[in-house]
Amino acid sequence: MRDCSLLGRDWAGELGRLVCSAKSDLFISSPYVTRDGAAFLLSNRPAREDKQVDLTVLTNLSAGAVCDGSTDPSACRMLAGSRFRLSLVHLPRLHAKAYIADSDRAIVTSGNLTRGGLSLNYEYGVCVRGTRLAGTIRRDLDGYAGLGAPVPMERLGIYCRLAEEARRAYRRQLAAATKASAKALREAVRAAEDELIRLRLAGGATHTVFARTIVYLLRRHGPLATTQLHPLIERIHPDLCDNSVDRVIDGKRFGKKWKHAVRTAQQQLKKRGVLTLRNTRWILVEEAPNDPQTG
Repeated sequence: MRDCSLLGRDWAGELGRLVCSAKSDLFISSPYVTRDGAAFLLSNRPAREDKQVDLTVLTNLSAGAVCDGSTDPSACRMLAGSRFRLSLVHLPRLHAKAYIADSDRAIVTSGNLTRGGLSLNYEYGVCVRGTRLAGTIRRDLDGYAGLGAPVPMERLGIYCRLAEEARRAYRRQLAAATKASAKALREAVRAAEDELIRLRLAGGATHTVFARTIVYLLRRHGPLATTQLHPLIERIHPDLCDNSVDRVIDGKRFGKKWKHAVRTAQQQLKKRGVLTLRNTRWILVEEAPNDPQTG
């Protein structure tokens, strides 16, 4: 195909040209982002000084990745300003690596926005040119980003401090594995994870996040039963699906609390006319045929 080309280990050169050529917006999906990766973007930023480019970065800021150095929240702070208008989104278990400019050029690759991904590792991918396929890639990733947590710049500053504390505690634990260092690490990681949960729920309660996810999954997979939705939701939102927490009412256990939040989301979507239930399967109303027996 004339509008596609294969990329090997030296794919960073093509990425630099894609970034530099952006006229209005860039979308980056990279689970890991480090300061080397941010510096690469800045060194290839669009040349026009009279206009900022909208930059969306979808990444995974989870404490585990921060502790082992796979990702660095401070790298994202580097990208704010300097001809980029940054929108940052956190989504656990993100694995897709894609770089899209103006919805008409895209790179889909195995490489993260890190020194290893850009210059050290053997990576492979494809560069797509043309609005049809590149636009489809962008729409797919926009939908996925809609399930994540937007991270305002002031909250990113807070998380950067918590992440640095967790990283220092992790290094101390590696250097001297004592009970005190292990406790300090657990506390630092928990503080970072709690902040991410606050960001995840900034737009509403847990069932609000699950409602968006249910709509996304039904559009992607078609009608699904609740038992089919549960593992898909858990896979996308592991941090919100705590299987150690039961819902307890008047001393009686009523199953996992997060599954009750899924049920609340389903019922609210049904009440709003977004979903209908037929033969135990949830269907988006926009895709359901007219049938007086529906529901």
